Amino acid sequence: MASLSNPNHTAPQDQRFLVLFDFDETIISENSDDAAVRLLPDQQLPAWLINSYREGQYHEFSAKILAYMADQGVTKESIQSAVEKIPPNPGLLDLFHYLQSHQHDFELVVVSDANTYFIETWLEHTGLRHLFRSIFTNPSYFDARGGLVLCPFHSHSCPRCPENMCKQAILREYLAAREQERGVGFQRVFYVGDGSNDVCPTQALGPQDTVFARRDYPMHRLLLEMQQSQSAKFKANMVPWVTGDDIVDCLEKMVKER
Repeated sequence: MASLSNPNHTAPQDQRFLVLFDFDETIISENSDDAAVRLLPDQQLPAWLINSYREGQYHEFSAKILAYMADQGVTKESIQSAVEKIPPNPGLLDLFHYLQSHQHDFELVVVSDANTYFIETWLEHTGLRHLFRSIFTNPSYFDARGGLVLCPFHSHSCPRCPENMCKQAILREYLAAREQERGVGFQRVFYVGDGSNDVCPTQALGPQDTVFARRDYPMHRLLLEMQQSQSAKFKANMVPWVTGDDIVDCLEKMVKER
């Protein structure tokens, strides 16, 4: 399990709001694995590897990709460079600038099915790491031959999520731990995501909370279906976003509601 706390996180401990971010295709503009794959000699995976993917087993598939890259001689230095060059989604830097200027209101956390090396590398390079109190993602390390090895985050009993990560379990445990540490819960929780694995944690949110689902991505489509079926499992508000500025507009209104 890799839960990375930030020793340089200096924001106050009594923020009113918690904001959770996915990483791939939410903070950054693509799947980080895709950026790494372009380092291969043919800039693509062989058919046998692509065909080995099993539905719902992306963590296993990602580990195979990284092992294949090591076999092909892709170095740590080239991986680092490729990850650092991934652009953020439009308006996300504006969003983080806003959140930094309101650190007394917002506590930030990453919950991602990527890996520690990719996320830490990108956040450090962009100067954003200090904003996040914790990062929950799959542990990764470079082995003796220089290959990036991927490990599962945890085990869980959720039937809806891939076996290596249930983001709802992470969210519930984090909220309970922080309430115990702080002596009070958060007034509101915001969740920013895009993928199908970002749907499960939204089931832990209440009517005072808001889900920012990237417009026309799987999370948005699945939550629309739940809303249309009047599912009792989804109680939060949903705000579709295209750029980070859409999220800033909503958060500004929330902050003013004192």
